[in-house]
Amino acid sequence: MPRYEYRCKACGDTFELNRPMAESGAPAVCPDGHTDTVKLLSTVAVTGTAGSAAPASRAGGGAGGAGGCCGGGCCG
Repeated sequence: MPRYEYRCKACGDTFELNRPMAESGAPAVCPDGHTDTVKLLSTVAVTGTAGSAAPASRAGGGAGGAGGCCGGGCCG
């Protein structure tokens, strides 16, 4: 079941609720009982996929050497 994050306008508290996607837009009540809440935009970070090959710099075939990579490009 998806988890949604909300912020209460009355007290400023941020809280999460597990609810079905069909109820994602339904009003949410904060833990202190206030009903003036807004749903926050969630971000998801996904890295790699199962069974994918390691980047060349980690596999020893790139120019990264012992320094590794920074910011998505290999530092030399």
